[in-house]
Amino acid sequence: MSNVEARVREDLAAALRARDKDTARVLRTVLSAIANAEAQPDVDDTPLSLRSEGAIAGAVSGLGAADVARRELDPDAVRAVVAGERDERLTAADDLDARGAGDAAGALRAEAALLERYLE
Repeated sequence: MSNVEARVREDLAAALRARDKDTARVLRTVLSAIANAEAQPDVDDTPLSLRSEGAIAGAVSGLGAADVARRELDPDAVRAVVAGERDERLTAADDLDARGAGDAAGALRAEAALLERYLE
């Protein structure tokens, strides 16, 4: 686990203790984005429908046979995920400003500022 991810987890725990729902929501979203980035893609180029393990093509058997190890992201990759989440919020805030939804844009900019702390 990278330093950034560890800080996000610690801050999430603190936000939950403080019952800060908005901060907890943003930090959970970031942790989910990191977890999604760690998901290992299927490296086998053979289509699932053409693989055969038993009576049904593409079937897996045995406890945990379908489990795939997650890859470990380096600190730069974790920071890139956090930066991507921040950038998405800033882009959406600009779009909302253009549509006259300043309050919603301000909320997204506050979320982006929260995420910026993990990029410093």
